[in-house]
Amino acid sequence: MRVLYFARFRQVLGRGSDDITPPASVTTVGGLLEHLAATDEACAAAFADRRIIRVAVDQAHASLDSSIAGAREVAFFPPVTGG
Repeated sequence: MRVLYFARFRQVLGRGSDDITPPASVTTVGGLLEHLAATDEACAAAFADRRIIRVAVDQAHASLDSSIAGAREVAFFPPVTGG
């Protein structure tokens, strides 16, 4: 699975993506966040405030409860505003 990081997450992590194989026990976006946050201090810092995390699974907006079963891509980005 490719995990993409945008904006603030990319800056904090110092990279734009990771290719990972999460454990079979990780079945939701929230579980993936917990798994990533446990990998190193930068990930823990990047994902500490879940209120500012938006996510897309295979390019469709998703929630932390969304399944990642069979997903090829999960993207994390901050809330977006515009005008």
